[in-house]
Amino acid sequence: MIVLGIETTCDETAAALVERREDGRGRILSNIVLSQTEEHAAFGGVVPEIASRAHVEALDGIIAAAMDEAGVGFSSIGAVAAAAGPGLIGGVLVGLTTAKAISLVTQKPLIGINHLEAHALTARLIDVTPFPYLLFLASGGHTQIVAVRGVGDYVRLGTTMDDAIGEAFDKTAKLLGLGYPGGPQVEKEALTGNPARFNLPRPMHGRAEPDFSLSGLKTALRLEAEKIAPLTDQDVADLCASFQQAIVDVIADRLRIGLRVFRESYGTPTALVAAGGVAANQAIRKVLNRLAFEAGTALIAPPMELCTDNGAMIAWAGCERLALGLTDTLDVKARARWPLSEVRGAPSTSPHRAAWRS
Repeated sequence: MIVLGIETTCDETAAALVERREDGRGRILSNIVLSQTEEHAAFGGVVPEIASRAHVEALDGIIAAAMDEAGVGFSSIGAVAAAAGPGLIGGVLVGLTTAKAISLVTQKPLIGINHLEAHALTARLIDVTPFPYLLFLASGGHTQIVAVRGVGDYVRLGTTMDDAIGEAFDKTAKLLGLGYPGGPQVEKEALTGNPARFNLPRPMHGRAEPDFSLSGLKTALRLEAEKIAPLTDQDVADLCASFQQAIVDVIADRLRIGLRVFRESYGTPTALVAAGGVAANQAIRKVLNRLAFEAGTALIAPPMELCTDNGAMIAWAGCERLALGLTDTLDVKARARWPLSEVRGAPSTSPHRAAWRS
């Protein structure tokens, strides 16, 4: 089973071919990603109109490159999968419309993929991770702790009340005059900084529900920066280190609660899975390893190229859904918002889905 995957939800134009073998193992045949970082850097963030146009200009070539690298033609694929949301609606429309055209011409099944589900299932591509496992999804737009019980069977245990973790990194970088994207810049500066210099808050620490709140931390950082302005290079490094350490401490506390809630309902998770671009941060990966060890389970974290948005995760989610007979018609809609609670699973698992926390 080979599936073509297309990803255009934000500022990466990506396509990939992934094979799912009979034993459930996956193999990436190609994974081409074109980043738009340079196009958006001058604006300090993603400009939706620029992103959409860049997808239109690049997508056909990216798909062709992925097909060439994999050495397969359209006749050899079992389905075409595209991210149908959530994301910037213009970009989502570009990828999904292209997938519909390919499906119509080749008469191959179409699968509209929830971008968050693709992140959630990537662990099974790299490690055949059995269900149920605990997912920590952290990116520029999402921060969630999710019980992954099966394909299309997700229970959100915690989420952010305001900023996503990646968003907080980006806003911190912008405040301190660092480049875009902000996360890698803050991490780089933190390497030479003193994480104990500034006493920043750890929002939600000790709360019974595994939710996050980061706006207060961001405000506290701004106030500290204003106190000592103008900032020296060392000031910036120390602010970044203090901010990153606060984030690490918040993640540790919130995930400990998340793991406890998971165990109470589902037993010990088969793994703690990290997904999303924030999972590429090495300080965060270090604390995730410690938490998995404490919980008596394994940490499954994709390699760097699979943490950020890519076509392979979309193709793999397509493989998982195709194996269960979960395909879509040509009227599947592009969605700017698409909670995991609204992702349908196989009929045999649907009656067992737990209620989604509001």
